Amino acid sequence: MSDISFISAILVVIVAFFAGLEGILDQFQFHQPLVACTLIGLATGHLEAGIMLGGSLQMLALAWANIGAAVAPDAALASVAAAIIFIKGGDYTNVGINVATAAAIPLAVAGLFLTMIVRTISVALVHTADNAAKKADFAAVERAHLFALVLQGLRIAIPAAMLLAVPADVVRNALGLMPDWLNHGMQVGGGMVVAVGYAMVINMMATREVWPFFALGFAFAALSDLTLIALGTIGVAFAFIYLNLSKQGGNGGGATGSGDPIGDILEDY
Repeated sequence: MSDISFISAILVVIVAFFAGLEGILDQFQFHQPLVACTLIGLATGHLEAGIMLGGSLQMLALAWANIGAAVAPDAALASVAAAIIFIKGGDYTNVGINVATAAAIPLAVAGLFLTMIVRTISVALVHTADNAAKKADFAAVERAHLFALVLQGLRIAIPAAMLLAVPADVVRNALGLMPDWLNHGMQVGGGMVVAVGYAMVINMMATREVWPFFALGFAFAALSDLTLIALGTIGVAFAFIYLNLSKQGGNGGGATGSGDPIGDILEDY
């Protein structure tokens, strides 16, 4: 029997279903690893482990984006399935996180294959909706739309239910058969994933106005007495200070350019 209770399994399947929906809707971001893994950790009584895995996977998923007709790897299945494997594995250390992170990559590719199948089926549903629209049957259009969304949710919920049906002992034994060289390699790879993720965040956000805040963030992070809530409070305070000073300007109250054209456009917007 699995160490995940029946009620927890139902909640995990519900989270997986909504993650599948959000992989298409992008409304509440349930498919993002940080959200999905945290919710699964909460549902199974391992909230801290879910947050740790979600943070690690989120750094990997930062590079996943749809470009034109090319669909990115599926973050929903990667998040849900990796979280289930992580919880069932029982190793909530960095080694377990690295193993789950490594497993998330092929799972993301598998999820991409599943979403391609569902999207192919959705083509027929689109034609059905078009024919219903010609007849002014808006209820049928809505049914076709909702049915397509349900398929996207089931493509994550069904694999999640299948993983939940696997006994925890089987998962632990399978993970225990991994050789040491593979475990050490995953540790190195997991560290590289986090480093690359941070580099991407800095590359997207770094401007000459923001660099001082990066430096302050690293300095405050070294203070072990500060909790995450305290660090968040400091960050929000600095944000308000920066916004108030930027509105006043640097030349007698006049507005000045930031040197970042995109930032100036967004500020004007």
